[in-house]
Amino acid sequence: MDLAVAVIIGGAFGKIVSSLVNDIIMPFFGFIMGGIKFTNLKWVMKDAIIGNDGAVIKETISLNYGNFIQSTVDFLVIAWSIFIMIKILNKVRRKQEKTEEKTPGKEELLLTEIRDILKKK
Repeated sequence: MDLAVAVIIGGAFGKIVSSLVNDIIMPFFGFIMGGIKFTNLKWVMKDAIIGNDGAVIKETISLNYGNFIQSTVDFLVIAWSIFIMIKILNKVRRKQEKTEEKTPGKEELLLTEIRDILKKK
């Protein structure tokens, strides 16, 4: 059940991060770099062949490195977010372990009482 919840939340988180990268981060970088839209960046290796009637006979062969850049930024944002989240969870766990170590449990209190009684005898 926990795994199913994690997969669903992970999918939703991936969509949120993709939207953040596609709609906020990359347009900002494109604006800074002079109005470049990264998804349109490509290297055309071979142009399309178009017939006399305007129909495309062979498609353009291109290397779409803009999509690769956008996917890489998407991955980096997700990896950074997960890293920060795990770091915070580890801090919380360490604090919980320290508080658990400081407060004695019922068994320890009972054993302490027994020890004190035995010392008095």
